[in-house]
Amino acid sequence: MITKPFFDEDQLLAKIAEKDHFAFKILYEKYYELIFKFSFRLLQCESCAEEVIQDTMLQIWQLGDKLRTINNIEAFIKTIARRRAIDQLRIQQQSFVTQKGLLSMFNPLELSSNESFSLESAYLALEKGIEKLPNQQRLVYQLCYQQGLKYQEVADRLHISHGTVQTHMKLALKFLREYIRQYS
Repeated sequence: MITKPFFDEDQLLAKIAEKDHFAFKILYEKYYELIFKFSFRLLQCESCAEEVIQDTMLQIWQLGDKLRTINNIEAFIKTIARRRAIDQLRIQQQSFVTQKGLLSMFNPLELSSNESFSLESAYLALEKGIEKLPNQQRLVYQLCYQQGLKYQEVADRLHISHGTVQTHMKLALKFLREYIRQYS
């Protein structure tokens, strides 16, 4: 059994500030579940919660020497995660996909009284748009949103990097948003 060396949080943050990957991995593993549970409870979307984790930890990594001034890393991480989750909620409100596959792309305030918006036509446009995605984007989209797999699970299953999964998802969602706007 491999044991991790013990670091107190000040030592851990100092090592992360020096770009120590091992120290960062320890911090990541320590707070992964906390961030995931909080984000999932708020967003009700596993892939969105995964994205919150990635964004939160990326911000921690990018802080560099500023990490040395943090007194309570858990509170700091929770604050970043909360902000990222709220950003994700805003994105969900503007996008067309939620965990249950409902369409909510258009803000009702954006629709004039003369326009009729049909969720059914938007859903049909979504289905057609999914068919038009490049194969890899379609597969990643289906695994993440339709089967509810986490980005890392998709990466492992397809033997691609986590970042590649994120890129495929961003491109797929961008294409589908535009497709639905155009054809629904």
